[in-house]
Amino acid sequence: MAKNRASLLPAGYGKFLEDIKQRVRAAQVRATLSASRELIALYWDIGKGIIERQRAEGWGKAVVERLAKDLQKEFPGITGFSSLNVWRMRAFYLAWTADLKNLSQPVTDSEIEELSHLVTEIPWGHNIVLIHKVRDPVTRVWYARKTLEYGWSRAILMAQIESRLHKREGAAITNFAAALPSPQSDLAQQVLKDPYVFDFLTLAAEARERELEQGLLDHLQRFMLEMGMGFAFVGRQVHLEVGGQDYYLDLLFYHLKLRCFVVIDLKTGEFKPEYSGKMNFYLSAVDDQMRHLDDHPSIGLLLCKEKDRLTVEYALRDVKKPIGVAEWRTRLVESLPKQLQGKLPTIEQIERELGGNG
Repeated sequence: MAKNRASLLPAGYGKFLEDIKQRVRAAQVRATLSASRELIALYWDIGKGIIERQRAEGWGKAVVERLAKDLQKEFPGITGFSSLNVWRMRAFYLAWTADLKNLSQPVTDSEIEELSHLVTEIPWGHNIVLIHKVRDPVTRVWYARKTLEYGWSRAILMAQIESRLHKREGAAITNFAAALPSPQSDLAQQVLKDPYVFDFLTLAAEARERELEQGLLDHLQRFMLEMGMGFAFVGRQVHLEVGGQDYYLDLLFYHLKLRCFVVIDLKTGEFKPEYSGKMNFYLSAVDDQMRHLDDHPSIGLLLCKEKDRLTVEYALRDVKKPIGVAEWRTRLVESLPKQLQGKLPTIEQIERELGGNG
């Protein structure tokens, strides 16, 4: 009976299986089949091989299932060749190739090859997250590049995807194009986000700026993660003396890539035009009193609970110092029409209703 089942396999199956066995043995020599570059490259090639044979020779589900069993039999100590994972290898290759080729301007074969080098630098678990959590192929590539650039763990990658970082990065309203030379202006724009999501905070609706500041510093590690790579914390309530008067900066950072100080002013209400004038004053003082000769001009970031885009644009239009304005939130929510805002039940209200009906 076993011979009869074997005779039903495609003619090229035996050679394909042997090729994989040889590649696995070679990968075992170079790495211990951990989530390494060699292993991910192997998964990529297996997925590619399956797809090519399905298209050219009509391989069906039974053949792929048999392939997984034969690989497990040959390499019993390796869990990566389960039936589920072999199908994932196929999905892995398709996710990075078929989706991109279906774009209005599909990528070339050379770009696919370059992409394969990118994704093989990312651990297998990260790739699975990207495949399952990010449907848009261009966005998936964006997160892959960021993962490689910043060395995100899988948990951080998931958090960044869930917070829709690709929509927030570089979205703050700024006057950088007018106030900073290129390419410093472009780099500074990409450093800022809008909105900033401080989902680790539990603040009352009437919280004051000092309580917001304290909450951020109580969770400094998570606050720094949300700020992004390159930010170095300098201090809170940093003292400046100007004209015999005392002034205090809410938060002061130094950005290692931009090579400049970043002054953050926290607001628990809506943006007001006069905030830009005060920040302009702070930046002038920091540049005079703290900036070193090798530093670039200091940057200001006004973090407000709400803002009106046109008001912000008018307020920043003729300001000489580089200032950005962004909102902060305690959780990321999609914007609702104003007529619905405040009329939907909260999570707590829904839980109480459900509990009452239990």
